[in-house]
Amino acid sequence: MLTGNILLVTGLGMAILALTGVQTFFAIMHDRVVTAKGPALALEELEGQIVDRRGRLTDIENDLAERRKALANIADVQADYDATKRQLDDLNAEWNQQDERRKEIRTLREEMEIAIAEKQTFDSELASARADYDAVQERLSAAERLFAQNDEMKREHAALEAKLGELRSEAMKLAEAQERVERLDVRAQDLQRELSQMEGRGQAALAELAQLQERLSTERGSVAEAQSNHTVAAAKTAAAEERARTAEQEVDRLEGRRSSLAAQIARLETEIGEATGAVSQEADVEGEVEERLKELRILPPVLQQMTKWKPRAAENESDALKRVSDRLRSSGLDYHSRVVHAFHTAMKVNETSQMAVLAGISGTGKSQLPRQYAAAMGIGFLQVPVQPRWDSPQDLMGFYNYIEKRFRPTDMARALYQLDSLNNQKSELPDRMMMILLDEMNLARVEYYFSDFLSRLESRPPASRVGDKTLRKDAEIELELPMPKGRDAPRVFPGYNLLFAGTMNEDESTQSLSDKVVDRANVMRFSAPKNIHTNAQNEAMPEPEALSAARWRGWVRSVADVENDSLVRDSVERMVKLMKDFKRPVGHRLGRAIMAYVANYPGADRDKRIPLADQIEMRLLPKLRGLEVETNEATFSELRELVERGLQDDQLANAIEDSVRNAREGAGQFVWNGVTR
Repeated sequence: MLTGNILLVTGLGMAILALTGVQTFFAIMHDRVVTAKGPALALEELEGQIVDRRGRLTDIENDLAERRKALANIADVQADYDATKRQLDDLNAEWNQQDERRKEIRTLREEMEIAIAEKQTFDSELASARADYDAVQERLSAAERLFAQNDEMKREHAALEAKLGELRSEAMKLAEAQERVERLDVRAQDLQRELSQMEGRGQAALAELAQLQERLSTERGSVAEAQSNHTVAAAKTAAAEERARTAEQEVDRLEGRRSSLAAQIARLETEIGEATGAVSQEADVEGEVEERLKELRILPPVLQQMTKWKPRAAENESDALKRVSDRLRSSGLDYHSRVVHAFHTAMKVNETSQMAVLAGISGTGKSQLPRQYAAAMGIGFLQVPVQPRWDSPQDLMGFYNYIEKRFRPTDMARALYQLDSLNNQKSELPDRMMMILLDEMNLARVEYYFSDFLSRLESRPPASRVGDKTLRKDAEIELELPMPKGRDAPRVFPGYNLLFAGTMNEDESTQSLSDKVVDRANVMRFSAPKNIHTNAQNEAMPEPEALSAARWRGWVRSVADVENDSLVRDSVERMVKLMKDFKRPVGHRLGRAIMAYVANYPGADRDKRIPLADQIEMRLLPKLRGLEVETNEATFSELRELVERGLQDDQLANAIEDSVRNAREGAGQFVWNGVTR
């Protein structure tokens, strides 16, 4: 029995030792698992688990010691065995739970490896992006250098073009000289042959000369007598021609006087008849008024065509300008878009600038631009050819023939009367636009026939107040049409639905524009083209559609839109200072007109430098005509700097320099020659 107990105790001891080894193995494996779990657990948690496991190991060791002491009691040993067996089962269950944690560890490792791979890919892409960025920086630096070189090359190109033009001129002169030399050589050979022939003829002529001298001495006496008779006859003829001219002038004067007296008699008869009550019935008065207005109410051909136009559908300003450009191209006309925009803006600002003047040599398209612009926009177009004999406003509006007792209005007077719905309640075109072009307006003195009309345009009240009869009175034109007693002569108000333009050729047969006209007009100068375009109309033009005056007014913008803009304000102030330095001072009216142009220029909300440069070209440079270049050299340089650096318009700056150089090489006085775009 004792031996059996010893064996039992020995078996229990060995089991306890085996159990201790198993616990130690599990503890070590658990520590390894905890160590492998490092990326997922925090350091504090790992340390806590290690301390906990060590405590549990210590407890097991203490428990083992206690159990060794209790070997004597088999019952206690059996109980301990059972408890140890349960602990072993618990450890086995815990070991099985460690499989899930190992799977989590493997998953975390895989995720870490994927993250590391992604980081390496990102680092590679970042390095590539940095390399691309450095390459872009290098290209940007190279582009900046190229831009600087491009600006320098542009200046060199302009200088080379100027030099090339001079060389071409010299080459043409040399070619012409060469041709003259060749022609002179041929002529010299011909003359040499003729000289040889003449020498032979001269010898024969000498013999004849001797004979002629004898005959000459005989006839000299007869010639002297004939000359005396001829002198007397010539004196009589001259006296007769002078008397004939005097008589013709006297006849013309008397004829004019007779016509004037007849007109005065007719006018007096009319006034006497009205004063004596010869026309007393109201019906007769109305009939007389209608009779006198009959000629004025006849629609000219251009207005007859406008009555057939369909109204144009609502559209914005940019679409209308695109249609203008398309029509110009279809008509075989080549205008720079900046020229089209400038003319369009000059028409829009007719409240501050009363007209646009297109100046230049003949054949540069001055008349076609307004004509095609009006057709594309749906605006009526009336061309008024100016005659050299014009010397009064009657040439524009017409006159009353007292002998015929009829008013002879011009087409312009009829158009103004029909488009004035304020004074003409029977107007057939109350909401239409009309452009009037004074063609070759400087064939006659503009001040004689247009000055009064220009003053009327300038006196117009703002567009929002034209309904006030008192305000528009000074702007209305009273027609020279006598009316029955008690009736006022008809008046015409040239409203803002009328657009005025003029063309002027620059040659020896024309007059220059006065300061009054230049101050109130945008002058567009068409310089000689660099290349000759021979484009022809390539398609049929569509029928115009009428643009309403209300739609046109909707495109017009107020000066207030740009009054507070620093670029506009500073630029206008510099322009005023420059004109003062040029001894050509400008007033507030011109400054306001410049701002109105900038406010109404298409796309001015993006770049206001273009319209500001346009106003230097159109408003300031024409006023500098006749200035001495040498005494104003510094001011011209300052003007060129404003255009080139302040407004960045190299073409205009170079054109100013060309005009200054031409003046310096010529008479010394500045003449603006325009800019080719």
